[in-house]
Formats: sequence, structure tokens, C-alpha cells
Amino acid sequence: MDLLFGTYLLAVLLACIIFQSGAQEKNYTVREELPENVLIGNLLKDLNLTLDPDVPLSSPLQFKLVYKTGDVPLIRVEENTGEIFTTSNRIDREKLCSGIFSENRCFYEVEVAVLPDEVFRLVKIRFLIEDINDNAPLFPSTVINISIPENTAINSRYSVPSAIDPDIGVNGIQHYELLKPKTTPKRTFGSITNDQGQNVFGLDIIETPEGDKWPQLIVQQILDREQKDTYVMKIKVEDGGTPPRSSTAILQVTVTDVNDNRPVFKENDVEVSIPENAPVGTSVSQLHATDADLGSNAQIHFYFSNQISSLAKRLFAIDNATGLITIREPLDREESPVHKLIVLASDGSSTPSRATVTVNITDINDNVPSIDTRYIINPVNGTVLLSEKAPLNTKIALITVMDKDSDLNGKVTCFTDHDVPFRLKPVFDNQFLLETATFLDYEATREYAIKIVASDSGKPPLNQSAMLLIKIKDENDNAPVFTQPIIGLSIPENNAPGTQLTKISATDADSGRNAEISYILGPDAPPIFNLDRRTGILTAVRKLDREKQDRYSFTVLAKDNGMPPLQTNATVTVSVLDQNDNSPAFTHNEYNFYVPENLPMYGTVGLITVTDADSGENAAVTLSILNGRDNFIIDPLTGVIRPNITFDREQQGSYTFQVKAVDGGRVQRSSTAKVTINVVDVNDNRPVFVIPSSNYSYDLVPTSASPGSVVTKVFAVDNDTGMNAELRYSIIGGNSRGLFTIDQLTGNITLKEKVIMSDHGLHRLVIKVSDLGQPESLYTIALVHLFVNETVTNSSYVQELVRRNMETPVGQNVGDGEITPQTNDYVKIIIAIIAGTMTVILVIFVTALVRCRQTPRHKVVQKNKQSGEWVSPNQENRQIKKKKKKKKRSPKSLLLNFVTIEESKPDDPGHEHINGTLDIPVELEEQTMGKYNWATTPTTFKPDSPDLAKHYKSASPQPTFQIKPETPVPPKKHHVIQELPLDNTFVVGCDSLSKCSSSSSDPYSVSECSCQGGFKTPGPIHTRQL
Repeated sequence: MDLLFGTYLLAVLLACIIFQSGAQEKNYTVREELPENVLIGNLLKDLNLTLDPDVPLSSPLQFKLVYKTGDVPLIRVEENTGEIFTTSNRIDREKLCSGIFSENRCFYEVEVAVLPDEVFRLVKIRFLIEDINDNAPLFPSTVINISIPENTAINSRYSVPSAIDPDIGVNGIQHYELLKPKTTPKRTFGSITNDQGQNVFGLDIIETPEGDKWPQLIVQQILDREQKDTYVMKIKVEDGGTPPRSSTAILQVTVTDVNDNRPVFKENDVEVSIPENAPVGTSVSQLHATDADLGSNAQIHFYFSNQISSLAKRLFAIDNATGLITIREPLDREESPVHKLIVLASDGSSTPSRATVTVNITDINDNVPSIDTRYIINPVNGTVLLSEKAPLNTKIALITVMDKDSDLNGKVTCFTDHDVPFRLKPVFDNQFLLETATFLDYEATREYAIKIVASDSGKPPLNQSAMLLIKIKDENDNAPVFTQPIIGLSIPENNAPGTQLTKISATDADSGRNAEISYILGPDAPPIFNLDRRTGILTAVRKLDREKQDRYSFTVLAKDNGMPPLQTNATVTVSVLDQNDNSPAFTHNEYNFYVPENLPMYGTVGLITVTDADSGENAAVTLSILNGRDNFIIDPLTGVIRPNITFDREQQGSYTFQVKAVDGGRVQRSSTAKVTINVVDVNDNRPVFVIPSSNYSYDLVPTSASPGSVVTKVFAVDNDTGMNAELRYSIIGGNSRGLFTIDQLTGNITLKEKVIMSDHGLHRLVIKVSDLGQPESLYTIALVHLFVNETVTNSSYVQELVRRNMETPVGQNVGDGEITPQTNDYVKIIIAIIAGTMTVILVIFVTALVRCRQTPRHKVVQKNKQSGEWVSPNQENRQIKKKKKKKKRSPKSLLLNFVTIEESKPDDPGHEHINGTLDIPVELEEQTMGKYNWATTPTTFKPDSPDLAKHYKSASPQPTFQIKPETPVPPKKHHVIQELPLDNTFVVGCDSLSKCSSSSSDPYSVSECSCQGGFKTPGPIHTRQL
């Protein structure tokens, strides 16, 4: 009763201690070989942990696995949820609990701390490892040899070496059997065969008190060695797992001669105790066995069974002849307290005798206690950092003391060797929590070296100690301070990479990590700089280039290692000093300038731009011409190029020379560029007509010519180039009836409409050719004579018409107001018809009137034949006849005047519109065709050529120009008439025969006439009337 009451009190006391210390235990069962991340349990739910809302927590609830540094945990605990999972480290029961064959004794233990301190508790978790069938049973050898005497009685039993299966329980060995052979070899004496082996022998299983299953071979038939001396069979062992695992071995039975008595042990079960410090060679036990046979059949051989553990075979030895068991290697109770030795005694027969020797290793106090420190607060380099503001009972570490010895030798006490503000609080057997006992003061003591002592109760006692270092962490309440808030630096460019610029330093009034300063470049710092975090040395990691950036300004930070860290900043200004490391650079490697050929000497050709990325004197650039100084000069500072020659593109189209640029550095640098000056054509050459070659030439236009056919062609050339030589042709006069049109590109003159009677006669077209020069085009005017008739029967007559036309002003159409002979005959017929219907008096009057109109024309024709001057009579001439007689002027006197040609634009698109007035010098100089010798000569006519004037009257087109006499003025540069050869020179002639006198009655005679300065033909331009 007293013993029961004492046990009850001890249990209550232990429960109170565990409850007060905040310690709990929790058991889980887990199968071995589970994969990773398999959920085992949930501490938060399984421990029924609930938080008191009235208790504030310094940090969130946390579950922390406490394990020794270097250990590989087989499970992991989620810190936030308390869920327990398997890890990638495989749980192997056979490895974890080797030598343990009881299914309920393989445990794996860990400790978990529940934080923070307000709800702290230490939970010991015990995992019961369940066995799975992951190992197959194996025989000790793949070939098992058994000897059986030939006189063995039926049903005699012989032991077969049993298989070994590391698994336990149902997963262990459950069944043995002999396998039937698949083939039946021939039966021969003395041969190794397997025929009928299973019929001769049977197999039985005996279960030992320890639960082991031993196979035994049963003789079922009489053996005769002389008939068959060897039997070969296959034996199979199988466990009870699902699915079952199995293995096989070859069982070879040899039939021997008769030895009918086997050895007999004096004691079949022997148990001895021996201290673990017994020396090697110490006798453990002496076994005795006897044999009733005689001679060699009575010689006994002792040996260990193959069923004993490999450790036992290593530690113990047996004398084969005497049966004395001795110690082979030093014993260690802590390694294995009990060894089970199975000894077999054989006299050479097939069935040895068996004895079991159990060796108990007694303990001696040969192991010092061990101290296992598992930190709850993770140490840094072996030292626990603890804030001076840590509250009371702050848990620091779990101290586990153990002693491998037993009884009093394994009973351990734990304590600290001197007074410290910490204490060891017991939680489980041989486990203690190290926690704060009082408030800490960093200023009083900055660190503690706690010596933890573990002592057992042996005699003499053995001690073990461990040091635990705790540093009191200062609170970070001071920011670093720079010695200079603004740091100014200067460094020449082209520095070597890694050049040290300066060392930045700062101080911190705190201590420890709070005073450890790290130097960091600010976010605005360019990557070209590097700042050593520890030393504060500022370096340039790459070469600086002032031309890219001449000044850097950025911030640097000094940051301590406090939690939270404090920092301050300073400004660094780096000025990059210039070096003459850049040559002058032209904006182009080659310059091409285009200048007009009329650029005056020392005019501006162009500007050479050169830069130097350096500064100061290193960037002062001077320019010079290396070659070509005779033709050009350059301003050494501004780079303006000027010619000291005049240009003529026709003589030289381009100039090339080199320009050199030199800077003003101490060691000068230079560069060159190629300059090409291209002389651009100026529109200083007016077009020159090549066709027609003479203004006195003419072309025949047959009356049968169809509209659209080319009747003649004009062609001109221009000594300029480009657009200045692009020519356009147009008809600007003499085409009042719109009979002809000209192609502005080719100069082809085509007949626009079908020729009618009124179109017969000589037409003088004023052709203008203009270039497309800029800014002002130049042009030349030529005359093209077209004689519209079936044939040229009297070329001298036509030539005379042409010559007379040359005396007609350019602004007046030839033959205006004239009536052709055909038209005159037509009038006569009409008049004759009318005259027949009128009275005699009216006929006489009309006849007289017609005769009066024909008489001046006849006189004009006769006059032209005599004097070579061609005029056309009209009414206006008759009215001013008397004035002509009073004042006669030679046509050549008009050459001293200038005339103004006013052109009205006809509807014909072939005409070119001319705005304003055209000032044309009447006096033309003699000029040849220039360099274009086309071997074309003016057309000449014989004096006896037929005179078409006898048959036709002039039918020239109506005038399209108005000619006004003007005071001579300087000719405009671009308003010229081509100065063709002498016989092509234009001459302004008289406009009418009305200013001439006639004494002949021949209507085609030519009268002498004199011309006044000029006249104006009024009225607009008339369109063509059919």
C-alpha cells in the first residue's frame, strides 16, 4: 500500500513539473519509406492549442523544430501552421532501429518549441515507425550443404540454416518449402542429380520461443550411399508481406557413412555476465559435450552457428577443439548489452548438437555524460545574440544530457558553474531549458560564457561540461555620421581601371553590429564607380572620359547592421580633368562643295566644320590646306574656304585638296579631310540653233500634206549642262491661223490642220527655243519659212519672198491683209455675175472700182521685181501714201532702233505665251554658227527662177506682233534673237506698200518705197477661219 501511494505521488509530482515547465508529449505512428511531403499530423490541432486573446504576443505563433546542428531531420514542421511532413530523407526502420526485433519498440524522437515566450511550450514528439515489407528474406549462402549418414532412420530430422529477414512481424519469415524440379535428369551412380529428391526428403518448420522459424529436413526414405550419395534440391523461403517477398537457395544433401551417435552438450542453455571492460582473451564460458561413439566418430568440433549476429562473431571466438568461448575484441555495453551465441558441436555426422550461450555485458562507469545543446534562438558563429530588451523567461536552448551507462552510472545532474542571469529549467528526464532568469543590461555585461556541467552518479563520478556563449545585443539607436557631408574630388581622365579616388569614412556611436557600417553607393551613382562596402574606398572601375561626362555628382550611404538598420548619406562630386586624348574631328571624312562657275574670286566656297571633344587649349583647332594653296585659301579659325581663282566649268570641273586640323594641346594631335570642290554649271550660254542653218532658208509644205505630218524640224544646242541644257521649243509668232504646231521636246513642226486655199503662200514662223536654267532661263529666236504650195515652180520667186519677209518686222505676220491670186479670180467671177444683173451704169461703176483695186497690186509686183523689196498693199497704205512721199527712210535706218514685240496668245496650244513686251534689237550683228559646223549652207536661187507672183498673190498669215518704235536701250541678257550667219540676219522691213510710190500699171510690179520708223497693227489675234 505504501509503495502504491509513493508511486502515485511521484506521478502527480512529475505531472506538475511538466505542466509548470510547459512541456508536452505527443505520439504519432508513421510507416517507413514514406515519400516526401506526406502529412503526419498537425500540432496546433492535436495539442488543442488555443490563444488567449487577452494575452498580447510579441510575434506570431511559431512552431520551431529543435535539432542539433549537423543533424539531418527526418521530418519537418511548418512554422506557421504546426503541420508535420515527411522530408526527402527516407525513414528506414531497419537502419534507424537496427537490432530491434520488437514491433512496438522502434521510435524516432524530436522536440518542437512553440513560440513566442508568452505561449512557450516544449513538445516531445515520438514517432512509432511501422515496418513495411521492404526486405526479402535471404539465406546465409546461395548453396547449403548438409551431410546425412546412410543409416539414418526414416523421419529423422536435420537442421537447415535459416534465412534472415530484417523486417519484423508478419513481414518477417513465415514459410519454407522444397521446390519440385522442372526436369528429371538420368539416374547415375555418384552423380549430382535432383531426381526424386523431394520424395526422399521432406521439410518441417519449428518455431523457437523467441518466435524464430527454423527449417528442418526430414528423411522420408531409406538412404543408401552406394546407390546415391548426393541429392540436390531447391529450398524457398517466403515472408508474410503483401505482396510476399521470397528467395531461394540450392540445398545439397550428401549421404555419408554411419555415425550413429551425435555429441551431447552438458548444458544446452548457458547464461553468463561479464563486465564491459574485460580485456581481450578473457574466458567467457567453457562448453562441454560428449559423444558415445569411438574413434574418429567421437571427435567433437565446436563452432558458432551462422544464425548469430555479425557483431557477436566479431566480439567473441570459440576454440573448435575445447569449446572455450573467449573475448576477441573489446566489449561495449552501450553498443549491445546482450549477445546471444548459438554453438554447434559436431562429430562429423550430419546432425550437430546445439547449445545457446547468452552473454550479458555488465556496465561500468566508463562513459562521461554527454551534453546536447539544441538552440531555440539560432546562434551566429556559435554565439547566441540576445537583445538587452529580452523579457524574462526567454527560452534560449534545450539542453539534453545523456549517459550511456546504466543505473547510477547513467544518472546525470546538470547545473551552471557560477551565478549568471540564466537558469536551467527541467522539462523531461535529462532535458532542461536554458532561459533568462533576470533582466539583461548591455551596459553592465555585454557577453556571457555559460559553462554547463553534467555529472553522473558513478564512483568516481564522471563530469562533462559545455560552453554556451551569449552576447547581449545593443539596441540600434544611433545612425552613422560621415566625417564630411560633401566630398569633392578631381581626377584626370584616362585613369587606370580600379584607381582609388578617396576613402569615405563614417562613425557610429552604437556597438557591435549596430556599429558595423556598410558603405553603399546611392541609387543615383553611375556604374562606373565602385564603393567597397567594408573599407569605404571609392574607386573608378573603368576609364573616365571627360568628353562623355566631365562631372559626376551622386550620393553614398553609410548603413549600420542594426535591426532595423539606420543610415545616412553624403554627396560626392567628381570633376574629370581634361587631357589631350582626342584628335580634331571633321564632321565628314570627305567634303563635297558645289559652287557656280560665276563665283567671284575670294567668294565663299563653303565652311569646313571641325570639332575637338577636349576642352581649353586642347580643343583650340587651327585649319590649313595641305595642297591646293595656289587655288584656295582657308580661314584657320572659322574654316571658311575661298577661291583665289576664277572658275570656268568648261575648263576644269572640280578641284580636290586636303585640309589639316591641328589642336593646341601640349602634344598636338591632328587629322585631315578630303575636300572636293565641284564647279556647277551656270546658265551663261544661250541655246544656238543648228537647224535651220539660215534664216533665209525655207521648206515646201505640199497642199496634199495630211494633218499631223512633220513638215520641217528645228534643232538647237546649249553649251551648258544639266537643266541649263534642257531645251524647249515653241512657236511665238507667224502662226496666227494655227496651221502649224511644234513638239516642244523634239522641235518637229507638224501640220495641224488640212491645208485650204487661203493657206497657200509663204508662212514665216517665229520659233523660240528656251533652256530650263535656273534662276532664269535663256532663249533664242529663229525664223522658219514654210511655203505652202503643190510645188516650187519658181524658186527665185520664193527666195525673193523670203528676202522681203526678212525686211518685215518680227512682230508682224508676213502678208497680212493680202489676197492670193486664186482669191482674186474668185472675186472676179462673183463680180461678173453681179455685173450681169445690174444696170449698165452699175456694171461700169463696179468695173472701174475693181480695176482701181487691181492696179496698185500690179504695180507692187512690178516694183518687187525691180528693187527686190516686198510689200503688201492695203487701204491704210493708200491713206498715208502722201506722207510716205514726203518722208522716205531707208529700211537700213531701222537697224538703229529697237522694237517692242507684243504677242497675243492664240487658242493654239502650240504657241508659247509671252507676258509683257519683248524688246528685240533691230540691229543684228554678224555671227557665225560657232563651233557647230553642220555643213549647212543657205539656200540660193537663180535669177531666172520662175516667179510665182505671176500666178499667186501673197497669202501670208495675219500678223501676230505689234511693232512699236522705241528709243534704243541696252539689250536684256536673255532676250535675244540668234545671230545666224550674215545671210541669216533679220532685217525689219516695211509693213505696207501704201507707203511706196508706183508708176507701173502691172499689178505684180515692184515699186520703190520708203519706210517710216514703224507702225502698229491694231486689233486682237484672229482664229483660223475656213
